[in-house]
Amino acid sequence: MSGPARTWRFYLCGFAVLLAFDTVVQLSFKYAGAHAFPPEANWAWVMRIFGHPWIYIALIGYVGNFFTWMSLLKHAPIGPAFAATHLDVVTVMLASAWLFHEALTPLRLLGAGIIVLGIVCLACAESGAHPEHDAPTQAKGALGVAAGD
Repeated sequence: MSGPARTWRFYLCGFAVLLAFDTVVQLSFKYAGAHAFPPEANWAWVMRIFGHPWIYIALIGYVGNFFTWMSLLKHAPIGPAFAATHLDVVTVMLASAWLFHEALTPLRLLGAGIIVLGIVCLACAESGAHPEHDAPTQAKGALGVAAGD
């Protein structure tokens, strides 16, 4: 498989995994939150939250999200990568409609479409900014030095 095709496959798979983690985290918090009411400032309330498995699924999802994001940032340009992370707004909305019977109004669907369109525009602009023979973007630290330099 050629370099650009492999790079795109890496991005698509990586962002799909990141999107899955993000969506699971938000849905898990919704499930955990259903058992958290009424909120109280005491240990009984904290124990009630941590007594349900959804909070642990959310925490594990955050860990998976972190490691996936760090792997993607090693190669992906930060602008489009950060924008793509906002696809979770769309997937959480769709999953919430399915799981929690939340309304999918025309205005919400329009907003979701605009988010997707914006991310596609950023991805197209980024792909046109680098010739095909360019090496993948390397993550830079605060001083502009790539890891290992």
